[in-house]
Amino acid sequence: MTSSEVTVIYFWKIKPRKVGVALIGMALDRRSLRRINGVHFAKMLGTGKGETFTPRDADARRWGALVVIDQANLEQLDNSKLVNRWRANSLAEVRYLLDPISSHGLWAKVNPFAYATTQTDGEVIAITRARIKWFQNFRFWRAVPPVTQSLHSSPGLLNTIGIGEAPIGLQGTFSHWRTGADLRNFAYKGAAHQVAIAATERHQWYAEELFARFAVREIRG
Repeated sequence: MTSSEVTVIYFWKIKPRKVGVALIGMALDRRSLRRINGVHFAKMLGTGKGETFTPRDADARRWGALVVIDQANLEQLDNSKLVNRWRANSLAEVRYLLDPISSHGLWAKVNPFAYATTQTDGEVIAITRARIKWFQNFRFWRAVPPVTQSLHSSPGLLNTIGIGEAPIGLQGTFSHWRTGADLRNFAYKGAAHQVAIAATERHQWYAEELFARFAVREIRG
């Protein structure tokens, strides 16, 4: 990602009668997103409470999209038929414009968030994403609750959403923090998180993982 690119994340609260339409869009719209001019990376996202990372966490009423796009094409994306269709099927929309501060690891074999932004004193977003080895799912699920309890009670946490490309095996979190210091305190000083990091190294339960931090440029909605 260069300074001419921006990371865009949409979350839509879907009308109850449009949940079936959202399921179809989740399956089909990724390719359409990628065909929009200037798009370098795109994922449709299901969401959940982010408490257990099992299918029972899923929220059938909230869906999302993550797009890395050239700044010059942002308006085209925002006014595209695809985004307008999701908007029309929704009760509410939130859009985040983000600039990467750091990114480590891979998502679908690439790191889409090559960063140019320096540290920020303002609000930050953290995105984690992992592809879990299929035979490690149950062990992973058992390890999650203490970490999520610690996350939800962390000072400075403004919001957190579970995200994923599939109900099982492709899991992630979107968390919104008051400051980068609050995020770092959770990530590097929280006892439950440190135990989880040690377990990850010991069991090697991820086939692929990514952790990225972003400065918040704008929140709309």
